[in-house]
Amino acid sequence: MGRRKGLIIGLVVAFFAIGGFFINGINTVVTLDENIKEAWAQVENQLQRRNDLIPNLVKTVKGYAGHEKEIFKHIADARARLSGAIAKDRPISERISAAQELTGALSRLLLIVENYPNLKADQNFAQLMDELAGTENRIAVERMRYNRAVKTFNAYIRRIPGSFFARLKGLSAATYFQVKEKAKEVPQVEF
Repeated sequence: MGRRKGLIIGLVVAFFAIGGFFINGINTVVTLDENIKEAWAQVENQLQRRNDLIPNLVKTVKGYAGHEKEIFKHIADARARLSGAIAKDRPISERISAAQELTGALSRLLLIVENYPNLKADQNFAQLMDELAGTENRIAVERMRYNRAVKTFNAYIRRIPGSFFARLKGLSAATYFQVKEKAKEVPQVEF
């Protein structure tokens, strides 16, 4: 009878140990996934802030460089694509692509601005550029935090037992928010 009682206690302890292991594993993968979602939400907040600044920036530049219609159309299209990707809750990879397209369009706009010294001296333009620069810095910080969360999650689900728990929850590797190769090129400014 004493042996039987010891066996039952051993089985109960083993059951709770295994149950605790599974609960901890599931909770870890869920927490890491939520960290990614939280970090991405902060990236989107800053992308939206930039999106809100762009119409004022474009309006100011149009007053000086109205004949640069192609860049204004490209910015409007890229901005609409990003807004649509966010509003329609598209996959993060599509949102990243839309954000990168808008970043490229803004870079081209800023290259055009170099040809208009009066515009650079305009107080409204200077204020908008300061706000845009601050927002770009915030985007960079939030992108770094997002990528850190992705790294932690992806590393966890590539290891054992994390991969097991990720499959149980139907989770797969998250997408990094990386700079496109084209964006790494130094822009050519001609006067």
